[in-house]
Formats: sequence, structure tokens, C-alpha cells
Amino acid sequence: MGKAARSKRRGRSQQQQAWSSDTDSDAAVKIGAGIREIGTDEITTSPAVTRSRSRSARKVAVPNPRAEESAGENEEAKKKEEAKKEVKPAPAIPRTLPPPPMSAARALPLPLLICSIGNPGKQYANTLHSAGHLVAKKLQERLDFTPWQKSKRHGNGLVSSPMSAPTGDGSSDWTLWQSTSLMNISGKGVKGAHDTWAKEKLSGENAEDKEAGGGGGGRAGKLVIVHDELEKPLGEVTLNVRQGASAKGHNGLKSILMSMRETPFVRIGVGIGRPVSRERDAVSDYVLRKMKPEEQAKIEGSVEMVIAKLRELERGAT
Repeated sequence: MGKAARSKRRGRSQQQQAWSSDTDSDAAVKIGAGIREIGTDEITTSPAVTRSRSRSARKVAVPNPRAEESAGENEEAKKKEEAKKEVKPAPAIPRTLPPPPMSAARALPLPLLICSIGNPGKQYANTLHSAGHLVAKKLQERLDFTPWQKSKRHGNGLVSSPMSAPTGDGSSDWTLWQSTSLMNISGKGVKGAHDTWAKEKLSGENAEDKEAGGGGGGRAGKLVIVHDELEKPLGEVTLNVRQGASAKGHNGLKSILMSMRETPFVRIGVGIGRPVSRERDAVSDYVLRKMKPEEQAKIEGSVEMVIAKLRELERGAT
């Protein structure tokens, strides 16, 4: 190859290198510019970065229907909860009052067997010791009960009851009974009267348990003894519901305690005063003497108080 040819080839080689350098230089300038532009806010100068950010933006911007629906439901629930807290509706007022509980409702009155004790016959009529009989007679008049009738089934005593049978609508269910035996042995008659009355009024079985307020499926009832009470002011009425209480020397109560044993009963005492002397004979003479008119009036006047005590008993208050 001649010199001219080699010189010409060398010139071409230098031109190519020059072009390559210029191209590399321009690329370097452009890449540098791109690097510098990436650090600035001129995103358009870097297509690669622009494409990358556009893809990220598209990912963020893609909506999620389930998430939006859940968020909407939560927001709505929160609004409802806040509304409930803000507005508390007033309690509804019933148009009619509810029925009272069974314990508060009016209970049917308890049947009562009211027994008076004293001494029988004209000889002892209207004596202080027979004050119980006088009260029973006034009760019969005051309550307009049936006339007294002797009943062997009821311990051979005298019985009086309401003119019409109790209807079960809250009317009293009382039976009056008078002993026809001497005071000291009145227990036997009381027991006979009580046994028959319990079978008729308390459905018979477990009568003692029913009187005490127990089970057995029948009605409850009370045995009431009306008697004279020494040492108490004339005409004063006392109620004693304590079982097994002392008879305090009263022979009629002693006889009943012996005959009735475990059968509970309550006592209504009518005061007959007291003698000045505590001697046995003085006390006996005092209780067996006839009442003076004013004394009888006070004894008869105690009937309203006796009725009040009986009302308490039939309601089961004591």
C-alpha cells in the first residue's frame, strides 16, 4: 500500500475517533444532565424516572371498592352511634298500670274459729269469769250471725256463723263457738270444735300444718280463744299470738293447752280488773261474782276492739 493510501485511511480513522468522542461527550453531557435533572423537580428531562413515577402513581390511584364500602359502612355506623348518644328517647309510658305482684294483691281473709270460754248456766251468766261468753254474744249480735245452735259435732258447744256462706270475694269467714262445759275442763270441747271446723274449712288433711301457715294444699286458718283476763283494766283488749305462752293461772287456758298440745292458737283477753286482795278466796269470789251494770257496759263496749283484732288476724298480720 502506498503512502497516499495509508495517509487517507489514517485520516478516516481519526475522523471516526473524533466522531465517537463527540458522541460520547454528548451522551455524557445528556446523562449528566439527566442525573442533575433527577435531583430537581423537572421530571420531564428523565424519561426513565418519569415512567417509574407514573407506574407508582397508577398503583396508588387504583380504587379498591371493598375498602371504600367498608369505610362507608364504618362511617355510617359511627354516625348512628353518635346520634344515639346525643338523643336519648324518653321511656315509653304504659297506658295502664301493670297488675300488682301476687304478694301485693289482696289476699283472701283467713278463716277464724273464735271460741269463748267461761262457765255455763244461769248461775254463772254475766260473771266476770265468763266475760268471754258475753263478748261472743255481742259479736253474734253485732255481726248479725245465725242464732246459737248446740252441736255435738263441734265439741257439744254452741255455734253461730254468717247468715250467708262466704263467697270467696274477700268477705270474712268467721265461726263463733261457745263452750258449754265448766271453765276448768273447757279444753276437750275446744278440741272437738276445732277438729270439725278444720275438716270443714281447711280441707281436713294436715289441718294443724295449715293453721300454722304450712303446706298440704288447703287453706290456712286460725283458732282464737276469747277469755277473761285478770289484772288488766276493765274492758281492755289484748292480743297474744305467742305460742306456748304461760296461762298465768287461768284454768281454762291450762285445760286448752293440755288438750290442744301442739295445735297453735292465739288469745284475745278482755280485762276484768283485779281484787284488792291477792288471797285465793278473794280472787275466786271476785271472778265468780255478777258484773255490775257499769262493768257489763265496759265489757260489752270492748266488742269493737275485739273485732279490730280479729281483722288483723284474718289478714295474717300477726
